[in-house]
Amino acid sequence: NKLLDKSFLGKFSPDCYKYFEVQTRLLRGEGSEDDRIWIKAKQADAKFIGQLETFANFIHGSHVAGISAKNADQAKLMILKIIATKSPLPGRSDLSQTASPEVLTAARGAGGNEKLIKMALKLLASQQSKTLEPIGKYVGAEKARVANCSFGTSTAAVKPLLAGLLKLALRHDPSEAELNDYSTYFVSEIVKAANVLVAPAPKTLFVIAAGNDGTDNDRLPTSPANIKAQNTITVAATFGHMKLASFSNYGANMVDVAAPGVGIESTIPGDLYMTVSGTSQAAPFVTNAVGLIVDANPNLSNLDVKKILMGTVDEKDFLKGKVASSGIVNTKRAVLASAMSKSMPIADAITMAKVQISDVPPEDEFKSIMTGSEAEGFVMPLPSWF
Repeated sequence: NKLLDKSFLGKFSPDCYKYFEVQTRLLRGEGSEDDRIWIKAKQADAKFIGQLETFANFIHGSHVAGISAKNADQAKLMILKIIATKSPLPGRSDLSQTASPEVLTAARGAGGNEKLIKMALKLLASQQSKTLEPIGKYVGAEKARVANCSFGTSTAAVKPLLAGLLKLALRHDPSEAELNDYSTYFVSEIVKAANVLVAPAPKTLFVIAAGNDGTDNDRLPTSPANIKAQNTITVAATFGHMKLASFSNYGANMVDVAAPGVGIESTIPGDLYMTVSGTSQAAPFVTNAVGLIVDANPNLSNLDVKKILMGTVDEKDFLKGKVASSGIVNTKRAVLASAMSKSMPIADAITMAKVQISDVPPEDEFKSIMTGSEAEGFVMPLPSWF
């Protein structure tokens, strides 16, 4: 009852369900002018957006779990609830109202001193990220081979949250340049502190969503997506096999692979299915692939799995300079390489699999592709533990 609060069933407006249907049509380039007018009106309705955020949190874990386990007969799912379905602090969007007394004292005493402000932000980052430590320890203790992380905190998402705290520390409203600089520093510190998520589970491969801000993680960090460790892999979202999704974060150094993340159908509470878009949906596509790779050869290390995933991608020109592998995960090819790696070196298995399994062809059902500006703003940010 803590993982799935059934008291929410039947309590949401039908428009919450309709929102994702309309969103999918628009992202696929199949939406009408009425769809555009309707969704813009809904996005301007603060009361509706509040309910939509709760609804999105309610369906999110079930949707991600369904993708993770699709066609994976040996999958055993362990679902961890780390983000409340409904925010315990409704209406509060300012860290100056929720930060600990220690952080507030440090911020008030900074008086515009950059070094002291950064000390306060570093303390806040450490306190926030400590909530992830017991999760990492639990995952490690349960010996999970793969953990899907479709959540995160981005620089873009932090900026409005940080404004009030910076006003206390600077003793004036922060300029856009100050807000950008301190937000980037703050999220960089969150990334460092968030290593407590992956460090206690070295034998688990953490598959992490890159973020839904359409920004470059190399320049504007996102946590935990920017954790670079032997047991992490970060995933961008694509529009089928045709283009990088307009909402997807990317990064030639910080994002490893891409996977489909537009209009993905999966399970939601109430014995229903729904199409949802986001890097939250791209990450479990890769989690699913990792599970199948490990099923094919359980003796592979995390580094071996990453080598196979990145070495067997469908390389795409539109992903060059956007993700480290320049490609979209090809599950069938990766699983074949994994199976063959039991009898030959991994590099040879990858080469053989690339010969035997073709790239996935672009989808015929996507009649047109929306430009980034048209699709901008339709996809909600990653759920955050803040």
